[in-house]
Amino acid sequence: MLVPITVLDIIDIGLVAFIMFQLYRIIKGTAAMSIFIAVFLIYLFWLIVKALNMELASSLIGQVIGVGVIALIVVFQQEVRRFLLMIGNRYIKNTRFSFKRFLTNAEDDHIGPAIVNEIVMASESMSSKKTGALIVIGRQGGLASYTEEGQILKAQISAKLLESIFFKNTPLHDGAVLIEDRLILAARCPLPVTDQFKLPTNLGMRHRAAIGMSEHTDALVVVVSEETGRISVAESGTIRENLKPNELRNILLMEKVW
Repeated sequence: MLVPITVLDIIDIGLVAFIMFQLYRIIKGTAAMSIFIAVFLIYLFWLIVKALNMELASSLIGQVIGVGVIALIVVFQQEVRRFLLMIGNRYIKNTRFSFKRFLTNAEDDHIGPAIVNEIVMASESMSSKKTGALIVIGRQGGLASYTEEGQILKAQISAKLLESIFFKNTPLHDGAVLIEDRLILAARCPLPVTDQFKLPTNLGMRHRAAIGMSEHTDALVVVVSEETGRISVAESGTIRENLKPNELRNILLMEKVW
């Protein structure tokens, strides 16, 4: 006897497939992937023993799974945060209305290209000198919570100031610069490091911090490598490497974070 398939069944299957794919994208390359596979195998085994009417084993594993849901929330809290942040970021990107702009009565982004040029000029100069840099550009999510161990500046954005901050002999060069509301909010700020373990070996701690920050927030993070001078951009847990100055400029202008 054929089971009738309705439109809702197709939508249901498609929705589950979409959620599973997005979850896979988030946890691949992390230690959570191994945990997820183990949990999936346990769940599959539970379905098998349940279908075979093995009541004792089914009841025992069912109890473990019931209690394990809470444990999984704790274990996967970082991945859940990234998943929700990814959904929120996509919604924000596709929404023209900005609460921040409404509350602050900010004008249109007419000074955006000027700020972008300052960041690009600083990145290009530091790249040529192989000066390491880490620049976090805030979007809708606030960066204030990451300034506690840094130095508050609230200074106008300029290429010369950025280069001065990351100059090796200055007290502010170690850590990241946070940019928010068209200002350099703070410098010398420590960032969370990603727990991804399948990253290319050429990515050092500065790049891992950039990826980690992009996982914890909706910020865009610009990295200049001290070893190679290459410019990279981290976003939503991924990183684009070896960018040319014009490519960096296009990325920053397209993001409309200004």
